[in-house]
Amino acid sequence: MKQKTYTVNPAKIGNQKGFRLPNAFYKDNPQFAEATGEIEILNENILLIRLNPKNNIEEEEEELMMSLFLDFLSKDALKNPHQLIPYTEEISQEIDNLLADVDIE
Repeated sequence: MKQKTYTVNPAKIGNQKGFRLPNAFYKDNPQFAEATGEIEILNENILLIRLNPKNNIEEEEEELMMSLFLDFLSKDALKNPHQLIPYTEEISQEIDNLLADVDIE
């Protein structure tokens, strides 16, 4: 990837101070449009900015599906409490045995 330099300017944001990045930065790097991050001071003139890009669409869809699934489970548990069974050490061991040779990322 070719490195590109962008000019930043001081900016007042609400009652705080910050830096304004040019639109070209976000056009070239849309993944950082709503990113959060942190700044590390390397010396008095050099800062290292680490940005955490907003989740990509695939991750957002996975989170949505997981949320919908957990909502379904919660509603079903409230609707049918008689079908719930306690999670026991025996169940835990059975699951461990089933997953023994499975690589989980």
